[in-house]
Amino acid sequence: MKAFSAPKETLGDLTAETAAKLVMAAADVAVIVDGSCVIQDVSFREAELLQELERRGSWTGRPWSETVTADGHPKIEALLREAASRPASSWRQLNHQSSRGNEIPVLYSAMQVRENRFVALGRDLRAVASLQQKLVEAQITMERDYARMRHVETRYRLLFQVSAEPVLILDAASQKILEANPAAVALFGGNPKRLLGRSFPTGFDAETTRRLQSLLSDAWSAGQGHHLRAQLADGNREFLVSASLFRHDATALLLIRMSPVSGEGAAAMSETQLRLLALGERAPDGLVVTDREGRILASNQAFIDMAQLATTEQARGETLARWFGRPEIDLQVLISNLRQNDSIRLFGTILRGEYGATAEVEISAVPLSSVSNGDFGFVIRNVGRRLAPQRVQRELPHSADQLTELIGRVPLKDIVRETTDVIERLCIEAALNLTGDNRASAAEMLGLSRQSLYVKLRRFGLADLSEDADRQPP
Repeated sequence: MKAFSAPKETLGDLTAETAAKLVMAAADVAVIVDGSCVIQDVSFREAELLQELERRGSWTGRPWSETVTADGHPKIEALLREAASRPASSWRQLNHQSSRGNEIPVLYSAMQVRENRFVALGRDLRAVASLQQKLVEAQITMERDYARMRHVETRYRLLFQVSAEPVLILDAASQKILEANPAAVALFGGNPKRLLGRSFPTGFDAETTRRLQSLLSDAWSAGQGHHLRAQLADGNREFLVSASLFRHDATALLLIRMSPVSGEGAAAMSETQLRLLALGERAPDGLVVTDREGRILASNQAFIDMAQLATTEQARGETLARWFGRPEIDLQVLISNLRQNDSIRLFGTILRGEYGATAEVEISAVPLSSVSNGDFGFVIRNVGRRLAPQRVQRELPHSADQLTELIGRVPLKDIVRETTDVIERLCIEAALNLTGDNRASAAEMLGLSRQSLYVKLRRFGLADLSEDADRQPP
C-alpha cells in the first residue's frame, strides 16, 4: 500500500461535506460506527442498493451486527480491532439480508477517523458473486458431461471388446487399421501390434480384396456401403462384411463389421438377405425406416437424393416430417393411420429438399412389427412426371367417400372447390338426362345461358354426352 506523499499540500484542508462526497464516490456503501459498533450514519451510492438493504428499516441507530448474517459478527469485530491499531483494516466480506430474502455480499475495509469513530467502506460484490456462480455451474456441467462421456466410452469399449464378431476401425483417408477388437486380432494372426497400422483389406483373396476396396470407396462417398461376402485367403472361412462412415474429433473413420457365414442354410439365407439389401439400396423409390415417432433410422440412396443430402448420416435421427410440404400434418396423419391400420397406400404430398427442390410424391407405409413399439417402413415415389399431364384436366371426385380421402392431402379451400364442382357436375348431368340431352332445355332448367352451359360441359368433360346441335324433345 502506498499513501499520498504530501496530502496537506495536494488536498488541503477538506471540509466534512467534501470528505463525505469522497467517501460516497469511493464506496458503494459506507457505514460510520462508534466504538460500540452502533451505526451513526450510512451512505449508499446507488438507489437500488439502498432499496434492497434499508427497505426493512433504517440502519442508523442499530448495531452493525444486526444488518449482517450470523457468520459476519466476528468479522465486524476483527474489522474494528484492526482499524484501531492500523491505518486501515484488511478487506472482509459481509453478507447482508435483502428485502427479497436473498443475501447481498459486500466487501468492507474499516479505518478510524477520530476517537470512537470508524468508517467502513464497502464494495458491492453481487456482480462478482453472479460470475462466480455461473463459473461453478459451468464447472459442474462440464464435470457432468465428462462423466457421461466416460461412461459412454466405457460402454463402447466393453461392447467393442466382448463382441464375438471381428470389428475394425479404419482411418477413412488412408484405410489403415486404427483399432481392432480381440475377435479381429485373433482372425488376422493374433498379434495386435502387427495388425494396427496395416492397410485394409488384408488376408483376403485377390477378388475379395478388389470388392472390399470398392466397398470402402462406397462407404467413404455415400456414408454407408452395401454388404458383401468376403472369403479369406485360406479359403476356409467366409464373412459378411459391412462398412459405415462416422466422424470423431474432425476425423473421418470407417467401422468394419465381419459376420461369419456358416452352413448351407445360413449361407442361403445370407445370400437372400444380400439381394434384398441390394434391392433396397439401389431401388429408384425412396425407402425409409423410422421409429414410432417418425425419426429416421435408415434410408436408401434414392431418398437421400430426393432430400438433397450428401450422406445417409445426415438423415439419421432427423424426423421424416422435416422434408414434407406440410411438416406438422403429413407425418402425423401417416403415423396415426399406421397405428390403426396395417398399411397406407398412395398418400399424396410434397417432398422438399434441403436446397428448395420440390417433388410430388406418393407414400406407402407399413408397420415393421406387430408390437406397439415397432418401427415403420415408408416407400416414397416421385410421381411429378406422371402427374404433370393430369394437371391440365384433372378428374374430379365423384362421391363423398372420394372427397373424404382428400382430407389431409389437400387444403380445405381446395376440398370446398372440389365439392362445388361435384355438385355442379351432378346437376348438369341430371338436367341433360331429364331433357333427353337437349342443351337448350337443360340450360333453361338450370337458369344458365346456353354459352355458359357449353363452357361448363367442356370444363367437366361432358361435351361428348350430347351432340353439338340441340335436339328437340320428343
